[in-house]
Amino acid sequence: MRPLLAFALLAWSAWAGALPLETLRLPKGFAIELWARVDNARQMALGGTNENGGVLYVGSRGAGRVHAVRFDAGYRAGAVTRIADGLQMPSGLAWKDGALYVGAVNRILRYDDIDRRIGKPPVPVVVTDTLPKDTHHGWKFIAFGPDGKLYVPVGAPCNICDAGDPYASILRMNADGSGREVFARGVRNSVGFDWSPTDGVLWFTDNGRDMLDDDSPPDELNRAPRAGLHFGYPFCHGGDLPDPEFGARRRCGEFDPPARQLGPHVAALGMRFYTGTMFPAEYRNQVFIAEHGSWNRSKKIGYRISLVRVKDGRAVSYETFASGWLQGESAWGRPADVLVLPDGSLLVADDHAGAIYRITWRQP
Repeated sequence: MRPLLAFALLAWSAWAGALPLETLRLPKGFAIELWARVDNARQMALGGTNENGGVLYVGSRGAGRVHAVRFDAGYRAGAVTRIADGLQMPSGLAWKDGALYVGAVNRILRYDDIDRRIGKPPVPVVVTDTLPKDTHHGWKFIAFGPDGKLYVPVGAPCNICDAGDPYASILRMNADGSGREVFARGVRNSVGFDWSPTDGVLWFTDNGRDMLDDDSPPDELNRAPRAGLHFGYPFCHGGDLPDPEFGARRRCGEFDPPARQLGPHVAALGMRFYTGTMFPAEYRNQVFIAEHGSWNRSKKIGYRISLVRVKDGRAVSYETFASGWLQGESAWGRPADVLVLPDGSLLVADDHAGAIYRITWRQP
């Protein structure tokens, strides 16, 4: 079969609802399945769980909605319920003490006691509505840290510019929105972060600037062991590449370099440390990253789940874990987030195909 015709059939199948999972490739012993269909699935947040199952919450960017996916004791997805609609880019979600927090550009909303009120969601409480209103890199990935504070990125309102605080930063605040402070600067657009289960340090992805060339700058995986660090944007990219417009102002050596350079323009989004026990031991405490895929590169890359291996607080390798959403120069899916379920399986959100997949380990 000719390549163009083969891809046309794949694209038609995805549009019609039957996703071509047979094109996906994982290491031997792993399996992937379609777990749920959720429109424009971006960040995922796990709600309360018990012996009967639990709830997964899923935000969107383009759809403006938040969904709840119930699952049973066997981790099989059931009903998908829309719990919020008409929000502005509600990509980011975080669950704490029974409440769901939703990041919607300049606002953080809180839905109290949400697990028991999915059928009739409460009117949200406004935690804050004073974040910048810019929609360029204005969507959020939010999460609570080990310190109990809510971490919220504010992307640069441009491709490349020096906009000053609070732009190009990661903020943190108390759960009620008080005590806001800048935790990290020089962060162009982070759409994924997590804390190491071994030492509690924050790691985060950052999308590099566009419109340089195919192979630079790299996206970044960064490590922030304390508040107050600067990661280079807009002056330096990838730890060693001065920006052609802003690089003369400050030297790359002034900033904290990335823990690992990632592929150029791969659009590294959601990331999590693997804390489960289902996968083999060599995956424990390693970093899985959803690479959404390039849009401004002559030959596309990304569109995969990558794996960064960590040893003694250092990122020692970077490899592909799951691929196949990109077929030739066309993609039928785009990974946007990953999340570890309590049984150790790994969920993958795909905002392009409107899907959530579940990766499991099956002894070969």
